[in-house]
Amino acid sequence: MSTLDKNGGDLLIESLHALDIDIKYIFGITGSEILRIYDAIYRKGKDFGIRSIMVRHEQGGGHAADCFARVSGGLGICLGTVGPGVTHMVPAVATAYADSIPLLVLGAQVGKMFDGIGMIQSSIDQIALMKPITKMQFAVEYPEEIPNVVKKAAETTLEGRRGPVFIELRETALVRTIKQQDFSFPDNLRIEFDKYRIRGNKKDIKAAINLLKSAKKPMIIAGGGATASKASDQLQILSESYRIPVATTINGIGLMSGKNTTFLGSYLTSSPYRKAIAEADLVLSIGCKWDYTVFYGSAPLWNQEQNIIQVDIDPTEIGKNRNVEVGILGDCKTVLGQLISGMNKEIFPSHMAKWHEWNNNLQKYHDIDKKAINEILISKGDLMKPQELVLRIYDFFPENTIYTIDGGDIMVYSLTYANYRNRTPRSIIFPTAMGHLGVGIPYAIGAKLAKPNNPVVCITGDGSSLFNIQELETAVRLELPIICVISNNNCWGMIKGNQKQFLEKRYIDVDLPPTNYAKIAESFGCYTENVNNREELLQALENSFQSSIPSVIDVKTAFEPSPTIAMINLFKKSRGLYGSI
Repeated sequence: MSTLDKNGGDLLIESLHALDIDIKYIFGITGSEILRIYDAIYRKGKDFGIRSIMVRHEQGGGHAADCFARVSGGLGICLGTVGPGVTHMVPAVATAYADSIPLLVLGAQVGKMFDGIGMIQSSIDQIALMKPITKMQFAVEYPEEIPNVVKKAAETTLEGRRGPVFIELRETALVRTIKQQDFSFPDNLRIEFDKYRIRGNKKDIKAAINLLKSAKKPMIIAGGGATASKASDQLQILSESYRIPVATTINGIGLMSGKNTTFLGSYLTSSPYRKAIAEADLVLSIGCKWDYTVFYGSAPLWNQEQNIIQVDIDPTEIGKNRNVEVGILGDCKTVLGQLISGMNKEIFPSHMAKWHEWNNNLQKYHDIDKKAINEILISKGDLMKPQELVLRIYDFFPENTIYTIDGGDIMVYSLTYANYRNRTPRSIIFPTAMGHLGVGIPYAIGAKLAKPNNPVVCITGDGSSLFNIQELETAVRLELPIICVISNNNCWGMIKGNQKQFLEKRYIDVDLPPTNYAKIAESFGCYTENVNNREELLQALENSFQSSIPSVIDVKTAFEPSPTIAMINLFKKSRGLYGSI
């Protein structure tokens, strides 16, 4: 190839750079069909600030890219070669899609001249495979198509309700060259994250304010849509100014925290949160999907006589699980600004007095949770319960720590006590919609690359850790001092708890053999410790925190059935899952 010629790999990397959105990493594993992409990174990556991150499984690469986007607020990019490389990314892409994460998924495909003749790895319709789990799919056959497709794909991931987009690159698009004199590189590839923010309809804003004026016990529920919109400041201003209490979903953790005098919690096990949803006469929903994380807004937890105002960027979410009195289609940050502006003109001290009293009464219920936490921390026993382990982890690390949450029962407790310390947005990362096991370690890699100056701690279980434990080698190679704490109770704890509560302890396929996960991690080059009791834990956390290499702490814990099992079963029963019994 002449120095004046460009192949598709060159055009891809140049196009990603030209988007001007600070793209730094492409996560994946190389393959023969995508060699031109890697060669372009080798030759041009340093100048463009783009680096390839070699993972040990494409699923891990997809998860790492997903978490990079979650933590940075930017765009994640993952890459796989034709066939198995693309199919390996499917679980990660589905996870990102379910949580509306902007992910650019790049996959190779053989040239059309090889279609239908049995070329190795090419028997899958990758576009059809990706269609249910991506916002849009592009097939690129020739190199000159690449720049405009990259721009359109990136815009699609970031506009409206965010989500993954798939670009299938035929090998012809990558290996063929074009002469510079025959091709003019587009000069308008730059995109802007927040160029277009949808404002709420003025009549809907007015209707929402009128409902608020008539409410005696209003509350706000804020979710991942508010996080994506970067609406934390506006949410806090509205809540604190008018004394309206706020709960968040899991994806909204950090939008409010214990520093805010109107905060209720982020998980349904929170006492003030439960009290509020049972008694509130109005709920202002900001970017909340009303899914299982809020019990779908269903009885018996939620008051069914409440008025609902729902703000969402996606019209299909409005009124999906709860009927609404006012639906506002718009960007959460923008709509909150509109509400604040309108309320400043129409909400008077007489309204706020009753809201102030309502909030003060709710805040007293935090004492119930504080007492329960203290009882956990003074508990005895040979083995720590998972909830004690979580609390001691949260107690040790500084407030700027980013946590990636994985597993079953350990996940439940990690989210239950997420607000034991004050949080900021994008600091507690969990694949809420899919609940995908095995994300913890690759998520930690993505988080550390996104925020290298923040401590990053993965909390996972013994079962979930093995899904992608190979990515510890990636962390070692990249010299990323992530910390992974494994709650090792020798079982699939959440499922075993289900069998204990509802199937008379008929345990089958839930017990795991004793395994030394620290030894596995040590073989990758990690700093490791085995912890058998609470006395050893503090020193192990300190040693890991001071380590300059990835650390793994294998902690023996007791089997403790999750409190969410009964709640989920209650909902299923209320919807008639078990028939008339």
